[in-house]
Amino acid sequence: MGRRMGLLLSWLQRSMVGTSEKVGSDQKKQGLLSIFANHCSFVTGQRLRRAFQVGELYSNLYSERTRWTLVGSIWRRLQSKHASTGKLMAALAGVFLWEDEKVRDEELHRCGLELQAMEAAKNLSASSDKKAWGPMETGWEVVMEKKNFKVWRRPIEGSYLYEYRVLGSYSDVTPRQFFNVQLDTEYRKKWDSLVLKLEVVDRDVNTGSEVVHWATHFPYPMYSRDYVYVRRYSVDVENNLMVLISRAVQHPEVPETQEYVRVHSYQSKMVIRPHTSFDENGFDYLLTYSDDPQTAFPRYCVSWMVSSGMPDFLEKLHAAALRAKNLEVGIYDYASVVKSNDNKHQHSQDCLGDSSRPGQIYA
Repeated sequence: MGRRMGLLLSWLQRSMVGTSEKVGSDQKKQGLLSIFANHCSFVTGQRLRRAFQVGELYSNLYSERTRWTLVGSIWRRLQSKHASTGKLMAALAGVFLWEDEKVRDEELHRCGLELQAMEAAKNLSASSDKKAWGPMETGWEVVMEKKNFKVWRRPIEGSYLYEYRVLGSYSDVTPRQFFNVQLDTEYRKKWDSLVLKLEVVDRDVNTGSEVVHWATHFPYPMYSRDYVYVRRYSVDVENNLMVLISRAVQHPEVPETQEYVRVHSYQSKMVIRPHTSFDENGFDYLLTYSDDPQTAFPRYCVSWMVSSGMPDFLEKLHAAALRAKNLEVGIYDYASVVKSNDNKHQHSQDCLGDSSRPGQIYA
């Protein structure tokens, strides 16, 4: 087909060379060009109609979730053969590539190792009567120490921002309550007065990962910010750990608007270790956090906002978990079906029965 079109165009060019052609010849050329244009229009129209008919067929045969899964599978196959082309076409078509953006198993495992390293440093300090202790990696400095937690920070390479790490402990709520309060988007709208919008916009049936859109108030005179992030949680019964990871992504269903300032750099990792079990009071937690709030303020101002805002958030989170424990509010139990790491994927699929919120209610 391409060869034929090339020959046809070559012939048309040759036919237009010269200045002594007759009027009848000009009319003939115009007629040929008109026929060629009509043919191209006919072929394009036919292909568009066929594509529309195929789309109608799949729309009738499959649910919306299944259609998106099918589309995602097609893009993954294309990407495996032509990675750069696949990503570009996916972006243009408005497809979210879960294979690229999902939180992977090794990231969950690494969070557990980070908590173990902090616990080892703390125990070593206690045995040697040293008051100063912290993360094993270099560059961390203490910025705050209170009864229930201790906060460190270190500079992010190539940036004016800091990464923060909090090691804390609570003895009056259960790990399950503390874990679920962080995941329940509807409950957070009640206990966090800064929330303007918080909703799950997409889910991955294979890993249980979710994409969340979160809009929040910022201190005056700054505009409100919004975050689009992927999150994934895990309950590891064998190693007695609960892990929640969130990080910023771009999603075609949540484009940027003038209503909020979009935060593109954001990451939060929370790992919880019960003192005894998931349903008995007492646990330690490690929170590692960083984001770029897109402000024009000096570095020390941004550092002050984060370091002062984090303890306030943790206290509100703790109070919300206490209210859930005291039966003042019912929240969803995201860890209810998980028995071990081996079947967490099945739990994620079971949760998708309710398209808005997974899990079971408990108080």
